[in-house]
Amino acid sequence: MRLEGKTAIVTGAGSGFGAGITRRFAAEGAQVMVADIDAGAAADMAEEVGGVAHVADVAEAGAIEAMAETALGLWGRVDILVNNAGITHLPQPLEDLPEDEFDRVFAVNAKSVFLTAKYLVPPMKAAGAGAILNIASTAGLSPRPRLNWYNASKGWMITATKAMAVELAPHGVRVNALAPVAGETPLLGRFMGADTPEMRAKFLATIPLGRFSTPEDMGSAACFLCSDEAAMITGAVLEVDGGRCI
Repeated sequence: MRLEGKTAIVTGAGSGFGAGITRRFAAEGAQVMVADIDAGAAADMAEEVGGVAHVADVAEAGAIEAMAETALGLWGRVDILVNNAGITHLPQPLEDLPEDEFDRVFAVNAKSVFLTAKYLVPPMKAAGAGAILNIASTAGLSPRPRLNWYNASKGWMITATKAMAVELAPHGVRVNALAPVAGETPLLGRFMGADTPEMRAKFLATIPLGRFSTPEDMGSAACFLCSDEAAMITGAVLEVDGGRCI
């Protein structure tokens, strides 16, 4: 029960990596707000883990402000924030991506981190404690061709993590990131361009351990970094990638 007594918000918690993190947090004793743009997915996951469902588009300031106000109204504090919600674009030459798709990728993957910080860092500072975990990607460390702007958004998140960690350390707030390789999530097909046996084999050939990241892998790593066991860790980017970045 490493998170017993803790309160946590997980964005994009209704499926994929977010669902794995949510399940592990709840199993370790945390009270979890299951935040997702999909109301049905949020409700189902909240029911499964005994959490609180909240519908939010993480790219919208009003939605994030409401999410923060709801959590603080329920608990009086937020101990853990996981910025997991993210999207990608289909593989294509970097100059061919439509501008509106570029804007949406950066709104969800980058602006959302700014917005959650805007509304949740102040109460963490006031409490003198908190753990923020950003779900980045190996794409931000070892970019894949034809996913240029997704790669860039995750590189932004990694730099933001380190910058936030330095600034917030004096206030007792830790900020870390996870960098998974692609996993069995709803985004897998978009990463590869097509979810076929041939594409899977090609992708897996780049991962020394020979498999994708799983929601359970992410839950274990997230639980550690957000627990008191990681009290001396901030600004770290933990690769949960089966050796992809070696």
